[in-house]
Amino acid sequence: MTTPATPEPAGRIDYAKTLDLSTKRLILFGVLLGLFLSALDQTIVSTAMPRITQELNGLSLYSWVTTAYLLTNTALVPIYGKLSDLYGRKPILMIGIVIFLLGSALCGLSGEPFLGNLFGGGMMQLVVFRGLQGVGAAALGSVAFAIIADLFEPVDRPRYQGLFGAVFGLSSVIGPLLGGFLTDQVSWRWVFYVNLPIGLIALAFIASKMPRLASGLQAKVDWLGAFLILVFAVPLLLALTWGADGNYAWTSPMILGLFGLSAAALVTFLIVESRHESPILPLTLFKNPTFAWGAIARFMIGAGFLGAILFLSLYLVQVQGVSATAAGTATIPLTVGLIIGAIGSGQIASRMGRYKPLMLIGLMTAGLGFFALSTLNADSSYNSVIVRMVLLGLGLGPALPLYTTALQLSVKPWEIGVATSAGQFFQQMGSTIGTAIFGAILTAGVSSNLATQFAAQAASNQGTVATTLQTISDEIRSGNGPEGNRNQTPETPEQIQARFVTLRKNLTAAIQTGDPAAVNALKQDKFIAGLPAAARQQFTSIPEGGVAASVKAGFAQTQAAIEAAVNSGDAAQVRAVASNPQLPQGLRDNLNGIPAQALASPQAREQLLSGIRQGLAQGQETAAEQATSQALSAALTGVNDGEKISLASARAAKVAFANTISSIYRYSIVVALLAFLATLMMPNLEIPRRAKGEKAAPAHVEI
Repeated sequence: MTTPATPEPAGRIDYAKTLDLSTKRLILFGVLLGLFLSALDQTIVSTAMPRITQELNGLSLYSWVTTAYLLTNTALVPIYGKLSDLYGRKPILMIGIVIFLLGSALCGLSGEPFLGNLFGGGMMQLVVFRGLQGVGAAALGSVAFAIIADLFEPVDRPRYQGLFGAVFGLSSVIGPLLGGFLTDQVSWRWVFYVNLPIGLIALAFIASKMPRLASGLQAKVDWLGAFLILVFAVPLLLALTWGADGNYAWTSPMILGLFGLSAAALVTFLIVESRHESPILPLTLFKNPTFAWGAIARFMIGAGFLGAILFLSLYLVQVQGVSATAAGTATIPLTVGLIIGAIGSGQIASRMGRYKPLMLIGLMTAGLGFFALSTLNADSSYNSVIVRMVLLGLGLGPALPLYTTALQLSVKPWEIGVATSAGQFFQQMGSTIGTAIFGAILTAGVSSNLATQFAAQAASNQGTVATTLQTISDEIRSGNGPEGNRNQTPETPEQIQARFVTLRKNLTAAIQTGDPAAVNALKQDKFIAGLPAAARQQFTSIPEGGVAASVKAGFAQTQAAIEAAVNSGDAAQVRAVASNPQLPQGLRDNLNGIPAQALASPQAREQLLSGIRQGLAQGQETAAEQATSQALSAALTGVNDGEKISLASARAAKVAFANTISSIYRYSIVVALLAFLATLMMPNLEIPRRAKGEKAAPAHVEI
């Protein structure tokens, strides 16, 4: 094993041996609460975002609420790790909690009148304060994992690291449920305020029970290295986020400029770190095979883990029909597997004395889980999805505690903070980069698969339906077609059919009787815009009172014109009326055949009109029935075509999303394989065991 050749600091305290178990557990409880805050905040806020966006009128800044938190959290992780090595875990952790709680309180106050137009208004205030939250959360995440190594001896660390992994899994279940409850029943502001009591309890435990946990290092802070790592990470994360979200093209000057700035900062950072006496990220760590290969493995695991969560939620929404709000809780089976894998692997590793076999078994299980997910299709049952989720969770679970344990065992005790945070930094960068890459695959894959599936649906239909579906396919291929809202739950076939049943009912009532309620319902039906053009024309031409009433009104006008012409006694006027081509031919012939003498006598005119009225009355009923039947038949034909198009479109979208997401999981198999190979290269270190009969010697330690 190769480790940095840094001499052991003078006066360093071995807290694993000097603290009693009850004190360790109290400290651990406070640290777990702090970590729970950080993990919970990543899931609880997403549920409240629609309500927040509505109240603060900030849809354009929607994604920035998450991006701001991600940027500051990820970029500061390695900096906090180094600072905790230099100044002790306790002060850095407490500073992190205080900043996090301050950010939480300010987030809850965003948009309040007394803040006015600070930072430009409510939504921008929330973005800024979320960034402040991320500044504090970075300390919670990076320092918490290092504290395990300070408090417990190597043989005990895996089982406690497993608890930390379980916290992340638990937060992914509680977060959406609690966020939804607080948003609906109290206020979205309590999504942030709820952090305050939990954080204050954690702060009290840490302040009263935790010693300083100092490494004993006496060195200068590498402020230039800290600045450069920010300049490297922030532009890189921005470029990946904006490129994946489609805000900018990957080849745009903005994205290329950010990548260039990040690359320049990285080169400068490496030069500075190689010369500083106490660098933020000692490059000598990469000479350590456990750290180097472990960093690669964690980078890959980060990409696979977050991708699994994000795209599994998307599959549940777009294919299984789970609501967007419930998608977070629908991944509970994955979380259960994750918690079992994390805690179980930690316990087994402590008993076995080795971690590498469990890591390899976990990655093989994760690979099987990804393979199982890659076989998902549009018709997979929900129960079969649950089995796949549990399998993947069991595989990814060991990654949370065991890689941290391996990394901490491979470095000197006074380097645990910087090494632990560096490993976490690589995992978070892997999550961001992996999400961006998989997101680009998703966008391209959905577009291609949608065009293919619409073409397939067109081939299986005929007439207007086939033509419309093929047109949609061609539009998608040209980049102008619809790709669906990925955050909106699609309609099921049953919902589509129920909608068209209602449409037919309203249409029939409107055409036959002119029912005002039915006519109004048709005018407000937003789905009519999706019907074929001919069908839409039928809807816009429905006369007031119905088709029959319109026909009868026309007959009444015709009768009035004929009566006026006949009563005038002028044969020329009668012939003028008879020349109207819209009159039935028989009626026109009868009018033209009226002799002039008959028009001269009032009695004869009345007899003529009586016969004409009787004929018109009979013709009116027949014409009204025929016109109503024809109009209804034409309109219902358009509605039937619209229903077929809607069902075919829903099926095409469902199959396209299922095929695209399953292809992403095929790429994830490669990611898991690369993580497996990197892990295989790690030394198979043995976890040092406690000597027989050895017990931790309780002692008073200055807090």
